[in-house]
Amino acid sequence: MRLPYELQLGWRYTRAGRATRRNGFISFISGVSMFGIALGVAALIIVLSVMNGFQKEVTDRMLGVISHIEIFSRDGQALGDLDAIMAGARKNPQVVGVAPFIAAQALIARGEDMKGALVRGIEPTLEPQVTDISTTAQQGALDKLVPGEFGIVLGVELARSLFVRVGDQVTLVAPGGQVTPAGVLPRFKPFTVVGTFDSGHYEYDSALAMIHEQDAARVFRLEGPTGVRLKLKNLHQAREVAEELGATLPGSFLIRDWTRANKTWFAAVQVEKRMMFIILTLIVAVAAFNLVSTLVMTVTDKRADIAILRTLGSSPKSIMGIFVVQGAMVGVIGTLGGLLLGLGIAYNIDVIVPALERLFHASFLPKDIYLISKMPSDPQRGDIVPITVISLILAFAATLYPSWRASRVNPAEALRYE
Repeated sequence: MRLPYELQLGWRYTRAGRATRRNGFISFISGVSMFGIALGVAALIIVLSVMNGFQKEVTDRMLGVISHIEIFSRDGQALGDLDAIMAGARKNPQVVGVAPFIAAQALIARGEDMKGALVRGIEPTLEPQVTDISTTAQQGALDKLVPGEFGIVLGVELARSLFVRVGDQVTLVAPGGQVTPAGVLPRFKPFTVVGTFDSGHYEYDSALAMIHEQDAARVFRLEGPTGVRLKLKNLHQAREVAEELGATLPGSFLIRDWTRANKTWFAAVQVEKRMMFIILTLIVAVAAFNLVSTLVMTVTDKRADIAILRTLGSSPKSIMGIFVVQGAMVGVIGTLGGLLLGLGIAYNIDVIVPALERLFHASFLPKDIYLISKMPSDPQRGDIVPITVISLILAFAATLYPSWRASRVNPAEALRYE
């Protein structure tokens, strides 16, 4: 089956100049445009994949400490019917783990050193159902939280700032003191450090301490857990599940999912990702619109060919199609080349970055500065498909004006000086 002559001529003009000096510069500009499109597409894919990787890595570490959904009483006191709430939460098909807890602010002191901390009272047997804290804590640390023995597990950075180790004693200063004839005295309770945990997230490693739920109830003078924490099958459905629980659970509660608990951070990441997409798309746009100058020069160079085709009966539409094909070929080859290059680097960045670090004797992500020491990457179809489509649209749009000019060439004028 023979191809339409518009496609054949368009492909021939795309390769023009390889064997002749006269068209060499046009071919060079065409190659530059193709390379620019490929480079822009590859840069977009790599940058967005790395940003997705960072977001996923930080989210995973964050959710290793916090739960997907938290249910609180509106007055901040102990939940009334804890068993009914936990049973109602388990009825939701998305819920795979349920655990009660007590959350309160306190001071932790050792000698003259004192730090503010978020104290979380947990049930050690149920906590692994809702967080990964048991995997990041020292082996058996949570099992040592026995009610009545007042053991405490500290974040590794919090323990380091207080200069304590396993076996040392710290003093927990609870809010709301005791009224005595001498005035209001703060409530102190000594705790023994039974372990530490290292979640990899500095915010929690430096400010979170865990004790047994019954010890927390005694220290903070509560009748029971103040909240319930849930783990879901799909963490991205946390907001929908929270709304469903608000409508089905008996009573009135405050229900907070993990996206609302860290709303500012996630909003900042999305804004940064959107801005990087816009900025890097401009690179693709500049490369695509280099096609305009390439095609304008090609039209000028091929005026005699256009005139001959017109005299042989080609319509202006066919002439326009020839140069649209030429520009589209550059755009398609450049986009596909950039797509392969970008995906190749994005999927192998864990090998490429260490190789570059060894080559240049440098560390791109120092462990003592950044939360993550390895360059993560997570290519997503939702980013790759729009990048490819936008690149092809820009390349096609860049061909319209030069192609229209080619279709307007007057054969008599073009052949006058030939």
